[in-house]
Amino acid sequence: MNQLPPKILIVDDEENVRLLISRIVAGEGYVHAMAAGADEALAKLAESEYSLLISDINMPGQDGISLLREVKEKYPDLAVIMVTAVDNRLTAKETLAMGAYGYVIKPFERNALIINIVNALRRRELEIASRRHSEELEALVQQRTAELWQSRDETIQKLAKAAEFRDNETARHTIRVGEYCGILARAMGLADDYCERIRAAAPLHDVGKIGIHDNILLKPGRLTPEEFEVIKTHSEIGYRILGDSLSEVLNLGGVISLTHHEKYNGKGYPNGLAGDLIPLVGRLAAICDVFDALTTKRVYKDAMSVEEAMVIIKKERGQHFDPALVDLFEANLPAIMAIREKFADVTDH
Repeated sequence: MNQLPPKILIVDDEENVRLLISRIVAGEGYVHAMAAGADEALAKLAESEYSLLISDINMPGQDGISLLREVKEKYPDLAVIMVTAVDNRLTAKETLAMGAYGYVIKPFERNALIINIVNALRRRELEIASRRHSEELEALVQQRTAELWQSRDETIQKLAKAAEFRDNETARHTIRVGEYCGILARAMGLADDYCERIRAAAPLHDVGKIGIHDNILLKPGRLTPEEFEVIKTHSEIGYRILGDSLSEVLNLGGVISLTHHEKYNGKGYPNGLAGDLIPLVGRLAAICDVFDALTTKRVYKDAMSVEEAMVIIKKERGQHFDPALVDLFEANLPAIMAIREKFADVTDH
C-alpha cells in the first residue's frame, strides 16, 4: 500500500528550541511544521495529516500533557514524543501511560532525538499495520461466518423441504413458521443470537414425518385412531433425527420437533406436558404452526381468513396455547402478516 512520507509537527513555546528540532528533523529528510503552542498545534492537526507530534510539556495556556490527552483521543494514529526540561520520573510514566512513544530530556543530544523519532515512527507503522491486519481478519471471519450461516440455513431448509413434500405441503410453510417464531422470540426480548437460532431451527418442526409411511401420511381420507397414533410418532422421530447433534440449531430443532404438539393444558402429545414444563421453543412453534396451517390452502382444505384463524387461536388461549404467547402473537400480527405476504405460497395468489 502506498503511503505518504512521515510528516512531523514540532510544538514548543520557545522559538530557539523549535528551530533546533526543526534543523535536526530537516537534516534527516523529514517534512515538518512548527507551532508555538497547543492551540496552534491543534489547528495545524485539523488542517493536515501528521505522523508524529514532538511536544514540550510546560507551555503557556494548554500544557503538553493536556495536548497529549486531546490528540490521542482525536488522532489515535498520531505518534507523540515529549521533549521537555522536566526530568521527572512520575511525569515520564504518566505521559507514556497516556500513549506517548518517547520522553526526551532537554538538553538532548541530536542522536537521542533521532533514535526516538525513528523508533516512534516505526512503532506507529507497525501498530497501524497490525490494526489493519486485525480488521482484515475480522472482515474475513464475518464473511466466513455469513457463508456458514447461509449454508446451514440452506441445509435446514432442504431437510425441512423433504419432510414437507412428503406431507403435500410447501417448503414456504416451514420458512413462515421459522420467521413467525423469530418475530415472537424477539418480541419477548430474548438475546439476538438465541432468536436467530430459534428462527433457523423452527422449520424442522415436522422433519419426523420423513419416518411415517406413505399409506398413512398421504391418506386422502380421515385417519383411524390407530393411524393417528402412528402420525403422532413424528414428533419423537424428529427428535431422534436431530437430537445429540453437535449443532446447537439442530439440537434446538429436535426440542421443537418433540414439543410443538404439546398443549398448555397438558392434553397434547407425545408426553402430555403442561404449562411452563413445555419448553418455550415448543410453545412458540405450536402457535405459529397452527396459525400457518389454518391460514394456508392445502389440497385437502381451503385457507381460513386471518380473522377466522385468530378467533380459533384466542379461543384456545390457556388450553392449546400459552396465554402470554397468544397475546404477544396478536400484538405482533402486523409483522406476522408481512412475513405471510413475503413468503406466500404461489397457490395463494
